[in-house]
Amino acid sequence: MAARDSYRGPQNHSHHLDSSGYSGRQSNSSYSSDRQSRHSSDQGRRFSDQGRQSSDSDRDSGSAGPARTSRHSSGSSRQSSGSSRNSGPARNSGNHSGSSRSSGQRRFNDEPRESTLNELTSHLHAIDGRSYAAYKAIVGRYRSPLGWVLYIDHIQPDPYAPPTAIRVVLPLALTGAAASLTASPTRAAALRDYLARTLRELLKGQAISIAPAGQEILERSSVNLHETWQDDFSTPAFNAPGPYLELRLRWSLPAFGREIAGRQAARNLNLDLARAVAGLDLRESELGAEAWKHCQVAEDHAALQEILVERGWVAFLADGANLARRSGVSQLPLEGGVPLTAPETLAQTVQLPHAGAVHGTAIPAGVTVIAGGGYHGKSTLLNAIARGIYPHIPGDGRELVATVPEAMAVRAADGRAVTGVDLRPFISHLPGRDADPAQFTTANASGSTSQAASIMESLELWAQPAQAALLLDEDTCATNLLIRDQRMRALVSSEREPITPLVDRIRALHRERGISTLIVMGGSGDYLDVADQVLIMDSYRLVDATAQARQVCDSQPRVDTSLPDFPLPTQRLPQRPEAKRRGPSRTRALGTQRLVLDRHEVDVADVSGLVDEGQALAVAWALRALLERHFDGRTSLPQALAQVAKRLDDVGLDALGEAHPAFLVRPRLVDVGAAVNRLRSLQVNPGA
Repeated sequence: MAARDSYRGPQNHSHHLDSSGYSGRQSNSSYSSDRQSRHSSDQGRRFSDQGRQSSDSDRDSGSAGPARTSRHSSGSSRQSSGSSRNSGPARNSGNHSGSSRSSGQRRFNDEPRESTLNELTSHLHAIDGRSYAAYKAIVGRYRSPLGWVLYIDHIQPDPYAPPTAIRVVLPLALTGAAASLTASPTRAAALRDYLARTLRELLKGQAISIAPAGQEILERSSVNLHETWQDDFSTPAFNAPGPYLELRLRWSLPAFGREIAGRQAARNLNLDLARAVAGLDLRESELGAEAWKHCQVAEDHAALQEILVERGWVAFLADGANLARRSGVSQLPLEGGVPLTAPETLAQTVQLPHAGAVHGTAIPAGVTVIAGGGYHGKSTLLNAIARGIYPHIPGDGRELVATVPEAMAVRAADGRAVTGVDLRPFISHLPGRDADPAQFTTANASGSTSQAASIMESLELWAQPAQAALLLDEDTCATNLLIRDQRMRALVSSEREPITPLVDRIRALHRERGISTLIVMGGSGDYLDVADQVLIMDSYRLVDATAQARQVCDSQPRVDTSLPDFPLPTQRLPQRPEAKRRGPSRTRALGTQRLVLDRHEVDVADVSGLVDEGQALAVAWALRALLERHFDGRTSLPQALAQVAKRLDDVGLDALGEAHPAFLVRPRLVDVGAAVNRLRSLQVNPGA
């Protein structure tokens, strides 16, 4: 036992970082030998009831008694050695200096403290093998000798709880990032996105992790930039000037069962984390070039979206773009995909800040029909356009595919809730029901009704029609909402059919309301009459077939059923729900499919703009903010969303969620509004 005490005594407090910031080989070998001893005997892990009682009495008394015994000893020897252990070198669990703890001091002091990373390492070695609750004592701020600061904000209560929240703050200058990388908000957001991706690669397979990222370059809460840095501690964290980089991470604190694996925890910090932070060195030519390319792609996409609005285009797809994906469940590019080439009639050249002159396909405003045979790439083209609302990382293949910022892909969503929506442009009456289509409400909408509601809700949310477009794919749409051919019109008169198909309204939607529509249609020619341009995908090659479609329409005429107007929907005024919360408060996202608010779930699978789980989580928090603070029965939904947007602009994603949220990604306001419209508990007042 004496040997074990000396192994755990003050000599281990000399553990330190070398000049490179990594722990020395001595600690690593100690860690390895300790692990070997841990697993050498199963019997050594067992406690007798008598030994447990002895240990518990020591803990209750507040003494510096035995927190851990040798795993090779029996329960009886643990009990008998308790007195000798108390007389040996004391381990510190309440501070990081290695001093003994007085009998009246709290065993686990979880109040924040300020120290150095070396002292934290020593403390982790000292509490090795103790109860998991002893981890609470490491909450605080710790300075690294390499110039960054570690904040441990929250400790997971047990090994199976959500990981511990930690942050690393460092002057941006330590990364060697050029000042030009933060010269504009777009560049700064792209740099943060790049650093988050780089850090995730550096931490792959480690206990410390950062939120994942997909193919889109988005504003993320996992990495932040601050011009100044202030915290709640009495002494300044830095003497170096800003800006400062804040990395928000999660740390699964290691354990053997419910005993602290302190040496492994120290290794997580001294090796894994230190190496990852050191790896964010943009002075290296390769990393610096990648970061700059990342920012360039984001700026070119932003400039391209501005050009779309200025020239009245809906989308632009650069020549050479690879639109095909590896599979229906993957957003990674398909190797060997057919590069896109612009038809001569739709070819345009744009001048971008970094890419220079770019030649590609410009889809003008109006009604665009995308036709072609099955498996020829129609849906692939539409999906690329739908994703073009966001910039994509270099190498994705869709870097220079851009769509107007508020484009919405709308589809049927059987069973969704609809609350107080004005459906009169599509639903004239409801036979056998005493319900007003101007304030349509249902808890279980049909396919046609749900899609009609989604269209009208989008119109309510769109503040600038020039930045909006409607995207539809016949594969996911309700057929009876899209078309009603001549034979069916002859069989069922208009007086007996309450549904007005979209084909009758689509021209007026653009002419009267300024909303363009792109629709994939391979099974009906009715839309050829109302289309401003007709595109065909032929073996993933884009062809302008507008002239050919005109000839078909002339040779096979159809009765024009287009209606001259498209009424605007009535504004709705959401109410604050009655407080009926039972049980714990929960705000979660289950992928991009569902949101969880307390005891309620919101199905957002058909909200096309949610491409990242962090966006879905941010939407869930935004819903909570709207329900609790912004809905008052007098403010319209767009006005309430504008209030949330202003808060996000002023504070950032920290305006949503708990303190220091690490997994949020900024969503579009229209997607937040779409989630609001799918709340089953939503209550609205009719607007004026």
